[in-house]
Amino acid sequence: MAQTAEHRRLAECRDQGAPWRRWGPYLSERQWGTVREDYSGGGDAWDYFTHDQARSRAYRWGEDGLAGISDDRQVLCFALALWNGQDPILKERLFGLTNTEGNHGEDVKEYYFYLDSTPTHSYMRYLYKYPQQAYPYSRLVMENRWRGRRDLEFELIDTGIFDENRYFDVFVEYAKADPEDVLIRLTVCNRGPEPASLHLLPTLWFRNTWSWPDGTPKPVLRGARGDRRDGVLVEAFHEELGRAALQCERPELPVLVVENETNEARIFGRQGGSPYPKDGINDYLLHGRHDGVNPNMTGTKAAALWQPTVPAGGEVALRLRLRMGDGAVAGGFGLDFDRIFAARRAEADEFYKAVAPASFTEDEARVYRQALSGMLWSKQYYLYDVRRWTRERGGSAPRNGDWSHMYNADVFSMPDKWEYPWYAAWDLAFHTLALGLVDEDFAKEQLALTLRDRYLHPNGQMPAYEWDFGDVNPPVHAWATAFLYQLDRTRRGGTGDRRWLAQQFSKLLLNFSWWINRKDRSGRNLYEGGFLGLDNIGVFDRSAPLPTGGYLEQADGTAWMAVFCQHMVEIATELAREDPLYEDMVLRFVQQFLSIGSAMVRSGDDGMWDEQDGFFYDVLRRPDGRAERLKVRSVVGLLPICACAVFEPQFRERLPEVVDRVRWLLQDRPELRRFVHPLDKPGHNGRRLLSIVNEEKLRRILAVMLDEDEFLGPYGIRSVSRRHADQPYVFRTEGQEFRVAYVPAESDSGMFGGNSNWRGPVWMPVNAILIRALLMQYLYFGDEFRVECPTGSGRMMTLFGVAQEIARRLEATFLRDANGRRPVFGGTRKFAEDPHWRDCLLFYEYFHGDNGAGLGASHQTGWTGVVATLMQFFASVSPESLLEGGRGTVFGDMAGRRGPSAPEGGAAATGGPQRPVVEPAASTPAA
Repeated sequence: MAQTAEHRRLAECRDQGAPWRRWGPYLSERQWGTVREDYSGGGDAWDYFTHDQARSRAYRWGEDGLAGISDDRQVLCFALALWNGQDPILKERLFGLTNTEGNHGEDVKEYYFYLDSTPTHSYMRYLYKYPQQAYPYSRLVMENRWRGRRDLEFELIDTGIFDENRYFDVFVEYAKADPEDVLIRLTVCNRGPEPASLHLLPTLWFRNTWSWPDGTPKPVLRGARGDRRDGVLVEAFHEELGRAALQCERPELPVLVVENETNEARIFGRQGGSPYPKDGINDYLLHGRHDGVNPNMTGTKAAALWQPTVPAGGEVALRLRLRMGDGAVAGGFGLDFDRIFAARRAEADEFYKAVAPASFTEDEARVYRQALSGMLWSKQYYLYDVRRWTRERGGSAPRNGDWSHMYNADVFSMPDKWEYPWYAAWDLAFHTLALGLVDEDFAKEQLALTLRDRYLHPNGQMPAYEWDFGDVNPPVHAWATAFLYQLDRTRRGGTGDRRWLAQQFSKLLLNFSWWINRKDRSGRNLYEGGFLGLDNIGVFDRSAPLPTGGYLEQADGTAWMAVFCQHMVEIATELAREDPLYEDMVLRFVQQFLSIGSAMVRSGDDGMWDEQDGFFYDVLRRPDGRAERLKVRSVVGLLPICACAVFEPQFRERLPEVVDRVRWLLQDRPELRRFVHPLDKPGHNGRRLLSIVNEEKLRRILAVMLDEDEFLGPYGIRSVSRRHADQPYVFRTEGQEFRVAYVPAESDSGMFGGNSNWRGPVWMPVNAILIRALLMQYLYFGDEFRVECPTGSGRMMTLFGVAQEIARRLEATFLRDANGRRPVFGGTRKFAEDPHWRDCLLFYEYFHGDNGAGLGASHQTGWTGVVATLMQFFASVSPESLLEGGRGTVFGDMAGRRGPSAPEGGAAATGGPQRPVVEPAASTPAA
């Protein structure tokens, strides 16, 4: 791969500790309404700290802002505030509905787009669409309040506020001259037919760390007086951060300074607190209350005020510069400013041209770049000390009470910085599959975070998410670990980060033990797990006590554990290259996999496999011992095909003792191989397949999965079979009826707040792991194995072809169709036809099962960003190279170059380790 300027910056970060990542988009899009800010008695986070209070009330654990940046400890923050002269409040943060206000749960009601970013944030570009009329806060709340769960959401664009293009496009760009010198360009475009005025307030403030128990020394911001020749508007000093200065090309702009502290009178109805509270700038501008800002121009929050009038169809721009240290320099806005900006923008173009496959069309390159840029913008500093939070609440905790060891203080890749401004364990693993394409070091750090001692529970459980750390997410970290290690090793010329791999393995062992000890209550290798991130996919809430009593043996939980085993085999095999002690772990996880597989597919009326239907189902175990299958056709029944791994012939040569012990095990315990795919049956190129399903079961499951009347939709694999539209599954017990029907769009169930739906829509992460499974099976079966795709079409495909077809449908969600429309935007004409909207992409949480329209969180650029990984794979790897070269070819092609290591299973030509390379299983989306 070409070494671009951005690649060199990444190398400086890794090899020299250069702080290029110190400043980035680490502000949340929403801090209000979060668990961290909840100090209520009953734990109602949404109602305790509302959007309406946010402008007047100091946060405890973080900050939010519009198009903002901060340092990586979120000490000093910069963001944009806007006022169109009509709004009832200053626009400082994004507005949205709370979980109870929205007819489908919480929902942001703004239009903003992450257009561009490099991994070090040397260049970033953001777009916010700001109406010129008063923002319709009340109407959005009222309209969505009366709508039911079967109704569409009422969106901002539905109010007509963008009619006649009466809005501003506000572009915010950042370019780093060096790690401590950030150039800022604010460009306002008037899309309307008449001149329009705007108040634009670039704002600098300190996160409040001084008002709380055991607070830090109070920092200070000072607004400049008069026409400063060096353009400094605000000077800052913080004991930890040191000095900083915000410069502006318009030094005459007035500066308003207040304290980032609560307006006690407005929020709590009591006297006290600062006379210049957090909302003083809002009140100064909107209500003329000049006594709310400090005439001495000192405080902890400061905003410059610029009031341009933008001509119809025209634009205006403002340039600023945020410098750390003592180095505010005169002349910071001459030719050098524009030269640096132009250079960083060109370097961003150069970087994405180097990492993206050359075969991409212009539109494919756009989708790829915005998917990854969105993920890079979705980083957030996350601070949450559970012990301190509980102590500050008087010792009571409505949630997370048994996670008192938790101390979170890191930059995370977030699922969605407005709707989900907190990390989620399995989301994060999928994020790294895409982040690894552009910044494998950051991806590896992310994957290690939740396994650290201050995150991982002493019992071995990984924290799930802020609302309930003790809930359970699917164990996909081992898969992501194996993927990142192999990708990183290829890019490093065949030398992998074995220390990181060993650390991951040791922590994953703890997590695996937790699953064994806590989620297999009967000791029969059949696992529970609760909702497993799939919210309402089941007949009833899988995290709550069942209405029948008893418990569920879950097909997805059990399949996830089989996948966990396989990737632990892969990691242990890699570590065994240099340390034979890991050979025992290889055997241990092979044995555990076989035990899970044989338990899962055993015959009988109480097994998960239904021979008549050719499908897997959850099994309900009643208190009296009776069992029955819950025959919901969902992704739960597809996931068992994902428990598959391929072993190259060299595995048997390199680890003969392990092979002999596995052979003995299968002879001694024939029940372990009775139902799973025969491990001793050679496939293409002598490969062996470790799989829960044999060839017959695979064909039967695929016949269902690839049926367009069931799972195969025009834009990917649906989460529930479409047959349940006319034939819903109904379960009755003790006078109660529980029903699962195909619901292709938003949820019609209140389960888990009703803010997501697994009863029909397409979800990118599940599609990605199904594609990985198909490619694994292809490595074993080769071109001779073909299935009908779609089922009933007469069109026969190899498994590579099937995987590619599913990926093509997923990608088509975002790409322009023959009419120039993008399915992701549904029927919204503005997005489909307006040149200022149609290329501004959103990577939603999930997608309509029939038409591909984006649903759920609009900026869930995390796991939906995996579409970039799929695009890169199928543009880089041919079926011939995959089949013959195996994983060595896969990672070499995806990394953009081939390293010196030999093809899969071989050692490097020269200088290889004494213990040869052994790679039993691939772990890319292709692997």
